[in-house]
Amino acid sequence: MNLGLKNKVAIVLGASKGLGKACAKALALEGSQVVIGSRDEKILKDTALELEKETGSKILAVSTDVTIPKDLENFVARTIKKFGRIDILVNNAGGPPAGKFESFGDRQWQSAFETNLLSAIRLTRLVIPHMRLTGSGRIINLVSVAVKQPMDNLILSNSIRAGVVGMAKTLSQELATDNITVNNIATGLFLTERIKQLYDTEEKMK
Repeated sequence: MNLGLKNKVAIVLGASKGLGKACAKALALEGSQVVIGSRDEKILKDTALELEKETGSKILAVSTDVTIPKDLENFVARTIKKFGRIDILVNNAGGPPAGKFESFGDRQWQSAFETNLLSAIRLTRLVIPHMRLTGSGRIINLVSVAVKQPMDNLILSNSIRAGVVGMAKTLSQELATDNITVNNIATGLFLTERIKQLYDTEEKMK
C-alpha cells in the first residue's frame, strides 16, 4: 500500500506496545521517519529494534512520560533536531483503570486527565508551530469506541476521552486554513495487554 507517507516525519506516543506500536510499524512500513515514545526506556528500545528488523526503517526512540511537560518538550525537540520537521502526530496513552464512579477520588481523576487529555493538549500545542512552518500536518488521536457508547466500569475513560474528541472537533475547524487536519480513531476491542487487564478487573468486580 502506498499512502504517500514516504519520508514524512511521524511521532507516536505510547508506542512500546499495543496500538501505538502497531501505528508506528504501519507508518514505518510506509516509509515514514518514525519517532516513538513511552515511559519504559528498556521496553521502548527493544521495540525500536524489533520494528527496525520488521520494517527495514530506522526508528528513533525517546523515553517519554506523557504526564511530564519537560519530557514532551524534549520529545518534540529531539525530533526537530534529528529531522527538522514534524508531519504527523499520533496522540496515544495507556487508558485509566477500570472501575465505577464511587471507586475513584480526585487523585485518580486528576491522573486520568493528565495522562489521557492534558498530554494530548500539550503535544498538540507543541507540534502546531512546526506543522504551520511546513504548510500541512496530521494530528491523530487514538481514543476508544466508548466515545460513541460509554462502556460499563470505565467511568474514567468514558469521561476523559470524550474531552479529547471535543478538543479534536474544535481544532479541526480552527486549523483547517493551515492545512492541518485533526482526527480521532475510535478503536474497538483488540487483544492487547490493556484489554486483558480490563477483563481481569471486570471478572474480579463481579
